[in-house]
Amino acid sequence: MEPGLEELMPRLLPVGDCDLAEDFDPTVPPRTPQEYLKRVQIEAARCPDVVVAQIDPRKLKKKPTVNISISGCQPAPEGYSPTLKWQQQQVANFSAVRQSLNKHRNHWRSQHLDSNVAMPKSEDEEGWKKFCLGERVYSEVDALSDNENLGIDYLKVGFPPLLSIVSRMNQATVTSVLEYLISWFGEKKFTPELGRWLYALLACLEKPLLPEAHSLIRQLARRCSEVRALEESKNEEQISALNLIICLVSRYFDQRDLADEPS
Repeated sequence: MEPGLEELMPRLLPVGDCDLAEDFDPTVPPRTPQEYLKRVQIEAARCPDVVVAQIDPRKLKKKPTVNISISGCQPAPEGYSPTLKWQQQQVANFSAVRQSLNKHRNHWRSQHLDSNVAMPKSEDEEGWKKFCLGERVYSEVDALSDNENLGIDYLKVGFPPLLSIVSRMNQATVTSVLEYLISWFGEKKFTPELGRWLYALLACLEKPLLPEAHSLIRQLARRCSEVRALEESKNEEQISALNLIICLVSRYFDQRDLADEPS
C-alpha cells in the first residue's frame, strides 16, 4: 500500500516489532497474543494482490432466468381486434375456471393416473415438451402415413392438461413447464396443443405472481402478438386463441400496457 493511503487507512490492529522467541514457528498454534498477531501479519503478506476466480463456463446457465422488456404487444390485424365486452367475458370465464380448480384441486390430485401417464421431472425440459405437445408436434412431423392410426396414443399427440395432471403440479413445476413451452413457442408456430396447455398453466399460476412468472407471461403475450401480426391466412380460430392469451395476461394478470385496444 502506498504511504499516502497508509495515513488515510490506519491499521485496525497496529503491531510493532514483537520480542518473539528464537524458536517461533508460525505453523503451530500461537501461544501468546504477540505470536497470534505476528502470524496474522505473515499470512496477510502471503496473500496475492489480485485474485482471479476460476469459473467453469459449463456450469453457467445457457439463458437468463428473467427476461426483462418494456415493449408492448403488436396490434391485432385490422378487423380482428377483440371487443372490450369479449375481453371482459373471457376474464370472467377464466376466473371461474381458476376458482373451480382451486376448490377441487385436492380431489383431482387424489385420482389415480392411467398407467401410460408418466409425468416428467420438473427439470426435464425435453420430456415436458414431448409430454405436452406430443412427438408429432414436437418433432414437426406434418404428415402422417395413411396406415397410421393415432387413436389415443398420447405419446404421439401429447397428453391434454387433464385436471388429474395439472393438480399434481406445484408452483415451481408450473413455472418451469410454462418457461419450456414459451421457449419452444419462441421459434415455432402456434398449435392447439400448445394453446390448451398455456391456458391450463395460466389457470394454475398463483397470484401475486413471482418475478419470474411475471416476466414469462409478458414474454408470452408479446410472442402471441408477433405470431398474430404475421398470420397470413387470417385463421379466425387461431387469431381468437392468440387474442385470448393476450387478454388473460393483460387484463386478468394486470399487465394493462399489453392489452388490446377495444375495437
